[in-house]
Amino acid sequence: MKGGNSMARKPRRQTYPLETYLKKMANESIRSDQDVQRLSGQWDNNMVNELMVTVLKDDYIPPIILGEEQREDTTQLWIIEGLQRSTSLSKFRYGNYKITSSVEDYMIEYQREVVDENGEVKRDAEGNIVRELIEFDVRNKTYNGLPEELKSRFDEYQIETVIHEECTVQEMSKLVRRYNNHKSMNASQRAFTYIENFARDIRNITGEHRFFKDFDNYSQKERDNGTLERIVTESAMAVFHLEHWQKQSKRMDAYLNEHATKEEFAVLKEYFDRLEAILDKKTADLFHSKNTFIWVALFAKFTELGEPDRRFAEFLRAFMEKLHAVEIDGESFDIIDANRCTKDKAVVKKKLVLLEKLMRQYFNGEPAVKSSIGKKPKASFVEEHSSEPHIEKTEIENFVSEVVNADVREEDMELYREVFEDLTLNVDNSSKLLEEQNLPSFLAIVAYSFEKELDLDQWIVDFFGRNRHYRKNQRENYLYMREDVEKYFQEGG
Repeated sequence: MKGGNSMARKPRRQTYPLETYLKKMANESIRSDQDVQRLSGQWDNNMVNELMVTVLKDDYIPPIILGEEQREDTTQLWIIEGLQRSTSLSKFRYGNYKITSSVEDYMIEYQREVVDENGEVKRDAEGNIVRELIEFDVRNKTYNGLPEELKSRFDEYQIETVIHEECTVQEMSKLVRRYNNHKSMNASQRAFTYIENFARDIRNITGEHRFFKDFDNYSQKERDNGTLERIVTESAMAVFHLEHWQKQSKRMDAYLNEHATKEEFAVLKEYFDRLEAILDKKTADLFHSKNTFIWVALFAKFTELGEPDRRFAEFLRAFMEKLHAVEIDGESFDIIDANRCTKDKAVVKKKLVLLEKLMRQYFNGEPAVKSSIGKKPKASFVEEHSSEPHIEKTEIENFVSEVVNADVREEDMELYREVFEDLTLNVDNSSKLLEEQNLPSFLAIVAYSFEKELDLDQWIVDFFGRNRHYRKNQRENYLYMREDVEKYFQEGG
């Protein structure tokens, strides 16, 4: 049979105690350096932490995929899929790796035998050993720092493998390609894992609601990559919890997971029902991924006026025709929207306050205020400080993907830009560091902070205080800043 084997061999399953599996890696009965496999060490500390906690809690780990190379008189096992898991487990067991303080679930329960004052094991009236439930904090602990009970749980953990038998080198290369042909979660998808209490309510809205099905202002990519779920969580936050607005999706979802209610998402679903009924193709254009939550929050304010819903559609048409450029207190929606591509709390509130004033003026028939139609919107701080040619968006996206070694997508870049602009609100905006030619390395360091789950608010103020210039070579500048970030947090920043 061309392009395959004459007979397909069904993979076999083999389960090892974890200590046995790691010893097989150590004596190279199972090798971790298959020719085309990517190198180990790709995981950051947070990923290693979570894997160790998974084992110590005796939770599930997907099987490790092995390839069995047939040699003349023996066989050799190679890791095909699961290299990062395998080497991380080995690093904890034998490499003195310390679980860092950023681990999410750090208290591990286990049972311990109760002993009396003489060190003898206690027994109950029926002669059974008395045991007590203990909680152990694994932060800053190595394997050797664990109690014996947790060491045993780690060593005895059952690691499942799936072995492809009698493989040639070429067949194993194909297996590496097959099992590694997948995408990791993007920022929005990762954030959604923090709102498990309401994930089903949100998916019911995004997956079944006609608001998201009938209008074509959301691309298929946005439907697939978690953007619609982010729109719903932003809407819930803006309508019900604006004072606790969080600019980062993960923090927003974690806040809602703790403080939102089922009733709030039911009300939100009703709002989408009512909006879907009154929007036409033209007014629906306002409801794109950047600003949908703004209009949903404004509609919530509109419902307090006692007007029929069709009048909100009238206001939207008026807004699109001229009100978008009308100034109140020297600013129009166009100016605010163009000034910063950000979801900073202050800017979100400014948009909503201005829109509510415009809406109330519209329905109360108050005199129109000064218009800014025809005026050029204020430039963003990047444009104000740029004297160099504009850098193409895709060029920056490719740069960030390459230096951070991550699958960066367009929606990720939008989030990184928003976070960067928020971070630089408290620094010297006349600094040469903010020149557009230095933007790629800064966006890369924001992407790095997402990968490592670092908060750069204090670091960036400190960095601007110590630096006045940057390296023109953006790769070198990124590496310099990354080293500075790592040093800052290692020293307790």
